[in-house]
Amino acid sequence: MSTHPAAPARGRVRGWKATIAVAMSNYIEAGSIIALATSLTFWQEFFGFSSWMVGLVAAISANAFGAAIGAMIGGPLGDRYGRKFIYTYDLVLYMLGTLLVVFATHAAMLVIGVVLTGIAVGAGVPVAWTYIAEQAPHEKRARHVGTAQLAWSLGPAIVFAIATALVPLGPLGSRIVFAHLFVVAFITWWVRRGLAESDIWTAQRRRHDEAVAAGGPVQRRGVRELLSNRRNVTALLFLVGVYSLWNLVAGQMGIFMPRVYATAGVESPASQNLLQVLLWTVTVIVTYVGFMLLGDRMDRRVLYGIGAALGIAAWLVLVFAHVTMPLLILFAVLWGASAGIGAQAFYALWTAEMFATRYRATAQGVLFFVARILVGVLSYFFPVLLETRGVPFVGVLMIAFLVVSLLVGVIGAPDTRGKSLERIERERYGEPASR
Repeated sequence: MSTHPAAPARGRVRGWKATIAVAMSNYIEAGSIIALATSLTFWQEFFGFSSWMVGLVAAISANAFGAAIGAMIGGPLGDRYGRKFIYTYDLVLYMLGTLLVVFATHAAMLVIGVVLTGIAVGAGVPVAWTYIAEQAPHEKRARHVGTAQLAWSLGPAIVFAIATALVPLGPLGSRIVFAHLFVVAFITWWVRRGLAESDIWTAQRRRHDEAVAAGGPVQRRGVRELLSNRRNVTALLFLVGVYSLWNLVAGQMGIFMPRVYATAGVESPASQNLLQVLLWTVTVIVTYVGFMLLGDRMDRRVLYGIGAALGIAAWLVLVFAHVTMPLLILFAVLWGASAGIGAQAFYALWTAEMFATRYRATAQGVLFFVARILVGVLSYFFPVLLETRGVPFVGVLMIAFLVVSLLVGVIGAPDTRGKSLERIERERYGEPASR
């Protein structure tokens, strides 16, 4: 007798509408990170936080530990009970977290709200990337997966713009930014109620149940099974090299970039935010023109290499040139273009392609967990390093991470363009992979 919930109805929300609804996890995640980034100074003054406390709040947020915990919960549950199962609950938790931040009157409310939003986005984002890739036509998979990256880029662009306009309001402006995320989350949750379950997951689950009924051998799913296969371990190490190292840089930029600008001499919060609006607007444009339009057409190894090289160039400008406003604008443009065709977009694509259906979301969760734990550890020390050692020291550290990420991605890029997920799975695991 099956112990899993009954299969959900096929759903009325499918195709591009479903892709967009699921991709909004990325808007919410990135928006949460930027909402906290733009408000940390206000919260520091409001609650009297030290630099160490600022690092701790950043470390437990959607940018790091909070998301890491959520990923390890959401990924395995998404494989066991279905992709849609996660979408029934994750945004409810997220909305509760944002309300606590909006109405925070003491530090405990803020911290609990930040943790809850982090867990919620950590549970939702890995399953979102999995769902989009599984439902996308194989010849347009990069285009669909790129929608998630597009949403992830729109979040910072819009939130930085709103935060810039609300700077004169201080902490009240920050509360309004989080309130806007609550509204977006509610609308997204409402639309997702009509989502269809992943067709690939449904077919895999049917084969699993048939094998159970027939009394035949059944391959289990979960973290232990994921790590017991050498192909999976190799793929995990490759993707840690591609994404986790890059995310060490992006994670610090997402939460602390206004402080980097301040250390470099840009004191005005409005000017700091406008530089970030420029950066993320460029990311939106390049995600569409570069990744979504070219990811299914040109050699992905070359496209990835171009994006990674642009990121390194951006940090070389920031660290080794005399910092002026024109150079900061150049930095924003270079990094924005890099992020559009960089590690995160390819990570979302390759992770979906390189693992069997039965533990595809689990693999996403494990990788997201590792990436966010690493970011969390560095986030705890980053404000102090920036304060005591300056931009050159942390910049060289960032460049080192980016160089390794470039080399790993270019050398190990898989040949998966144009292939269906079923074909890739057969090539990597053989016929019994998804039974």
